[in-house]
Amino acid sequence: MRAHVRYMTTMLSTAVAVAATGLVLVAPTATAAPPVKTGATGAAPAAVAAGATLPFRSVEAESATTNGTKIGPDYTQGSLASEASGRQAVRLNAGQSVEFTLPAAANALNVAYSVPDGQSGTLAVYVNGQSVNKTLPVTSKYSYINTPWIAGAKTHHFFDNTRLLLGQNLAAGAKVKLVPSVQTTVDVADFEQVAGASAAPAGSVSVVSQGADPSGAGDSTQAFRNAINAARGGTVWVPPGTYRLTQSLSGVDNVQIKGAGSWHSVIRTSRFIDQSNAPTGRVQLRDFAVLGEVTERVDNNPDNFVNGSLGPNSVVAGVWIQHLKVGFWLMGNNNNLVVENNRILDTTADGLNLNGGANGVQVRNNFLRNQGDDSLAMWSLNSANVSSTFAGNTISQPNLANGVAIYGGRDITVSNNQIQDTNALGSGIAISNQKFADPFFPLAGTITVSGNTLVRTGALNPNWGHPHGALRVDAYDSAIDATVNINNTTFDNSPYSAFQFVSGSGTGKAVRNVNINGATITKVGTVAVQAETAGSARLSNVRATGVGAAGIYNCPYPGGTFALTDGGGNSGWNTVWQGCSWPARTP
Repeated sequence: MRAHVRYMTTMLSTAVAVAATGLVLVAPTATAAPPVKTGATGAAPAAVAAGATLPFRSVEAESATTNGTKIGPDYTQGSLASEASGRQAVRLNAGQSVEFTLPAAANALNVAYSVPDGQSGTLAVYVNGQSVNKTLPVTSKYSYINTPWIAGAKTHHFFDNTRLLLGQNLAAGAKVKLVPSVQTTVDVADFEQVAGASAAPAGSVSVVSQGADPSGAGDSTQAFRNAINAARGGTVWVPPGTYRLTQSLSGVDNVQIKGAGSWHSVIRTSRFIDQSNAPTGRVQLRDFAVLGEVTERVDNNPDNFVNGSLGPNSVVAGVWIQHLKVGFWLMGNNNNLVVENNRILDTTADGLNLNGGANGVQVRNNFLRNQGDDSLAMWSLNSANVSSTFAGNTISQPNLANGVAIYGGRDITVSNNQIQDTNALGSGIAISNQKFADPFFPLAGTITVSGNTLVRTGALNPNWGHPHGALRVDAYDSAIDATVNINNTTFDNSPYSAFQFVSGSGTGKAVRNVNINGATITKVGTVAVQAETAGSARLSNVRATGVGAAGIYNCPYPGGTFALTDGGGNSGWNTVWQGCSWPARTP
């Protein structure tokens, strides 16, 4: 597999002056914009709760009780706090502590943390003041990733996740204290009530019956292969235990691989399924964990949970994926695949990428944290992704690219996702004609972006010297002629801008046919709308409070200015910024 590089070249830094006329909003100062033609004022569409329904409750360390040092907030690329959830965390020296109050009953926890480069240690765990005689391992092994071939990238991926079954059921209100043996920065703790291990399905073939070692000591690769061959048309059962695979699986076809639950059935491998030939039968992967040992990003290595194809009508559900390069790098026939209710943590590149040819794929109700590239991406290389959807996912802390990225494709939907804390080279959502390679299939048909919540998304692009917006529409390599409908978006505390219209290659290609209806913008660091290429958009029912420098930045290119049509119901963002210099961010 050859992964791609998704980063903008330096933007054109000069522009011609164009007077504001009619519906084109360009003004000489941050003051009231010239009058525009106003359409009928209509109510914004009703809000829909965004994000996944999760089995855990998260508590931020900075809101817990601690004798450590709170760090952040910080939006500076390369700083520890900039990659933290909420851009804040708690630094503990050895022996200091942070104590969480449980918001709901739990018997397990997962902790996002960082330790200094080259160090490892433990977090001792206390419940209501008493030691549970269990520790959480902490290490820098999977952190501090360098990608010098990516322009603008600095050392990143500072955080990691570590998990533990407590061995007891705790009620809401219980206190869980963590005490490190080495300096540890604690970001957030997830508390979960984990069900007991499920039983083997009737008629299933156990990997243990085929020679797999549930202690994790022996190599279980051949046992898994034997079980898959023996269970064609049925189910491979992965009993509770830890299983080590030294090679990837292929020929996975017309079979279900099912575990006892993602906290109970654990497979340790850095390459789980790698198959380029599309299976002819349905594949189901359910209820286990795959924990890898990927410590760097090597783009040519298939160090992925799934690399290639699972075949049509397949399902992946209830899987915990961690410490791999990519969760899903999907090529070939994955038509009508459903990916739901999974956790994808600590990947050095994408969480999931539909790498062309995906038709009718549904990616929904997943939780993704700490990706080293796009968390969820569709890239229409070799053939178009068609009629596929990212819906109801929760995405946190992609540290080198976007939360959701759509690179080409036809009739794509991005709906009801919650995305927070993007960093460095990414937006919360990017709708883009950046191709990276050929043959590429640009955006076509109708692209629907609806009901998404973007929290602290957008970032300063070091290659441009100016920012990505929280939601970016980008005619990078070709004009956008698809219809792009953006409805009912919530922006919260965007560090720079909310909406951005751009040709990221600096060539001024047009962004056209954009219709925005319904947005709530609460606090932006610079402007509500960042326009810097030719084209047009119609905006209705966009309401902003806490705008930083001005409502609109509209920098004309030699090829033309971006036209903003007032469709009615807009408020709070009718001032404009002078020229093309960049306003300072309001903290």
